Amino acid sequence: MIEGVKAMGYVEPTPIQLRAIPLMLEGTDVIGSAQTGTGKTAAFALPILSKLDKHEPRPRVLILEPTRELAAQVETAIHDFSRFTNLRTVVLYGGVGYGRQMDALKAGVDIIVSTPGRLLDHMGRGTCSLDNIQFLVLDEADRMLDMGFLPDVRRIVQKCPRKRLTSLFSATVPPEIETLIRWAMHEPKTIEIGARRTPAETVKHVIYPVSESQKTDLLLELLKHVNYDSVIIFCRTKHGADRAAHTLKRANHAVAVLHSNRTQREREQALQGFREGKYEVLVATDIAARGLDIADVSHVVNYDVPQHPEDYIHRIGRTGRMENKGDAFTIMVAEDARHVQAIERFIDQKIPRVKLEGFEYRYTALFEQDKPGQPVGIPRVTGSRIRGGYFYAPSRRRR
Repeated sequence: MIEGVKAMGYVEPTPIQLRAIPLMLEGTDVIGSAQTGTGKTAAFALPILSKLDKHEPRPRVLILEPTRELAAQVETAIHDFSRFTNLRTVVLYGGVGYGRQMDALKAGVDIIVSTPGRLLDHMGRGTCSLDNIQFLVLDEADRMLDMGFLPDVRRIVQKCPRKRLTSLFSATVPPEIETLIRWAMHEPKTIEIGARRTPAETVKHVIYPVSESQKTDLLLELLKHVNYDSVIIFCRTKHGADRAAHTLKRANHAVAVLHSNRTQREREQALQGFREGKYEVLVATDIAARGLDIADVSHVVNYDVPQHPEDYIHRIGRTGRMENKGDAFTIMVAEDARHVQAIERFIDQKIPRVKLEGFEYRYTALFEQDKPGQPVGIPRVTGSRIRGGYFYAPSRRRR
């Protein structure tokens, strides 16, 4: 295991690894409350892999993930960690055929990484048994709650042996997750790392108020004015993402789309193409907001304001990673006002409102909300220099 860690270039443990690994090696149930990008996968994978010792033809580890992308990403990491062992891992998710998954299960695996739905399918077919599970990991538990998977998770946990080591990792721990913890875990120790309610200091984030009828025009104009390396555009719905992508393609942007209605092959191609620079723009729903390893995103655009404040943090956290600088823009229409207020209360700060220089705005009452008594409360800006206290324009980047 040490050789695998060295081969991946790991030198110093992250804070959650430093605290979780000793507890799990001692056989303690662990609740890890930590944001994306803090090293959670290694925090639970390394101690579990160390305890497995050698290959046995029966699943002893089950790791549940909310999405196909996260399951595939975790499976890849575990394969890298265990490259110098004979341990076998299989990843199970929907959107693809059963053949290869069934062949792998029949040949014998030590570790299953799966989404809840596909795992239940295999259990129903009799191709997968959880009778020998010794280690259970519930990863991104709050995301599984958001996606409605908790009833499936409960059914799966009931099929695991009562004597096991259980770990749960979640950015937030709402009451429903606390109920699951009391039911599924035994005297767990809680680790809280980087529980962040504010955006990273490396991210500049602003709001662009606009009338509903000009929302798409403003998005196109923003992309013209900003020299970006790569940009993720978040939409609230799958249909909205498809419409936005179609509009951007007509404007000659190289666009990939990522949401749950796309086939697994389409999703893999979108992510791979975006990572490799084939696509300069990724239009996505909140499926891309958490967990996915997408480096070097220079800009994030919230085409739709997120309805949950936590999602705002996750979305704009796609840029400004690893101490790099990033920019996040949110396009706001009148009906978004209460969601923006909720976000500002959550992060305990006012997000600057700005106008895009040269864009012919139609009037909206949003322009008067911040400066009562003045005809327009949001100044125009002509450069990246701050004007009027905290207003600034998009940063410009060279390719």
